[in-house]
Amino acid sequence: MGEVTHVAHTKGGLVILKEMVNRLPPSERKIAEYILNNPEESILLTALSLGEKSQTSSAAVIRLCKSLGLSGFQELKIRVAGDLQEESRNEYRDIEPNEPYRNIINKVTSNTIQTLKETIDIMSEQQLEEAVSALSNAKSIIFIGVGASYIAASDAEQKFTRINKHAFSFSDAHMAATSIANKGPGDVVVGISFSGNTKETSKLLEIAKQKEVTTISITKYGNSQLSQYSDIQLHTSAAKEATFRSGATSSRIAQLHVIDVLFMSLASVEYDETIQYLDETRKAISLLND
Repeated sequence: MGEVTHVAHTKGGLVILKEMVNRLPPSERKIAEYILNNPEESILLTALSLGEKSQTSSAAVIRLCKSLGLSGFQELKIRVAGDLQEESRNEYRDIEPNEPYRNIINKVTSNTIQTLKETIDIMSEQQLEEAVSALSNAKSIIFIGVGASYIAASDAEQKFTRINKHAFSFSDAHMAATSIANKGPGDVVVGISFSGNTKETSKLLEIAKQKEVTTISITKYGNSQLSQYSDIQLHTSAAKEATFRSGATSSRIAQLHVIDVLFMSLASVEYDETIQYLDETRKAISLLND
């Protein structure tokens, strides 16, 4: 898992801990739970003190930071402190039976805003920069997503095609494998999966790696099957899902947001060409309406 460093604003510590806590070894889990239960106190402690408080050790604290993909305990403390500086820490809210529509509107909106905030808090600028560079130089780009993740893949194809990138999206594994079979160095395959463990998407990234294609994954934070086969890793918010806040809602919003960030970042890097391509596509579309 790539280190989450070089962030514009250093937050996201509590989000990462909540996502990873149940996947950690016992001693590291005890430390993570202690920090989640005592965040204000924890950011004032040394690694040695935190080890004592959580009945573990300073070595376990260092191992925890490594498991989280962070550079060290200092980065974890800074990230948690950044979270605590938020005026209010919103919690995801689920809908209730026969709830007033105004409540539902407010809850869905609040959950969406929270998802986007958390996604940005854990986004690595270094990984983003590498992804933009790969996409900028790509001979072709294949976006892969199964189920709800295909919505993001299809959106990406439409956006990148508009700026003259040879972009394609697939939800059918056989069609994707056929296309990847003829790719190689200089091509890019982007695998999109909320869990990071979608079998078909993972296998397709593995095939791409065998062809020496540059691979990018867009998944929730943490180690996953896709991360094993991705050269560049981008992450979406992965706070625990409420009953109706399933993969078709929160993860879709987060995936689309990451695609937008990728697109806008690439557009900025290739600004003059992008403006020209967008103008040309806009003219072409307007001709259809004449």
